[in-house]
Amino acid sequence: MTYNKLRIIFFALTLNLLTFSHTIFGQELGVSFSYFLPKDGYFSIPISPFSLRGVGFDLTRFLAVETGFTLYRISGLNVKGLPFESKKPLIGPNFTLLIPLEGIIQFSGQNMEFRMKGGGFLYLPFETKIIEGNFDRALKSFTGFDVVNTDLSSKNKVGTGIQFGVELVFYFAKQFGVSIGGNYFIGDSDLDLTGSYTGADSSGIQTVQVDYSESKLDFTGFEISLGIIFNTQ
Repeated sequence: MTYNKLRIIFFALTLNLLTFSHTIFGQELGVSFSYFLPKDGYFSIPISPFSLRGVGFDLTRFLAVETGFTLYRISGLNVKGLPFESKKPLIGPNFTLLIPLEGIIQFSGQNMEFRMKGGGFLYLPFETKIIEGNFDRALKSFTGFDVVNTDLSSKNKVGTGIQFGVELVFYFAKQFGVSIGGNYFIGDSDLDLTGSYTGADSSGIQTVQVDYSESKLDFTGFEISLGIIFNTQ
């Protein structure tokens, strides 16, 4: 099975799952505008209208479960597991499908609700690019060459992680509310960077083969969300 076919199946199953859970258990449905600020990365935005968050149901008055998805256009993410560090992102841009699953503790007041969230998430990056300029500069600093030119490739793999955050909801009517919240994501996925780089200095030119098999795409950062919530009860 090709990666493109797997991606289409994964996306279709996700939409079917969300539709099923909303039909059977749905009590709230939210349309979210989420913005992601990755650690040592570039500010990233959702691809409208492909963001549906806050699909959930109450377990008790104080406990709830939510899921959803956001399709992000990620501008730049960093990489872990390399023999050197970079304070600038090394991978990007790409598209990322983010699917959270959250347990929620909620406290209700008059026309408002405060929620504390925690759980896990899946994400699927695809159409991934390498920021060669940042990679060249990082390797130049690490190796001591005067000039470095990289020729690397990577793989797209499903990543996992944990998340936690808070949300404040203001209800303007029984079935309509506006939310503002933030989540912190800590996750990664295997990247398997391989290839070579060519370095030059006063002693000549040298090409080095590399296999960064321990490299991981670092999906760590803060997400700010603005949403509209519809109560379906």
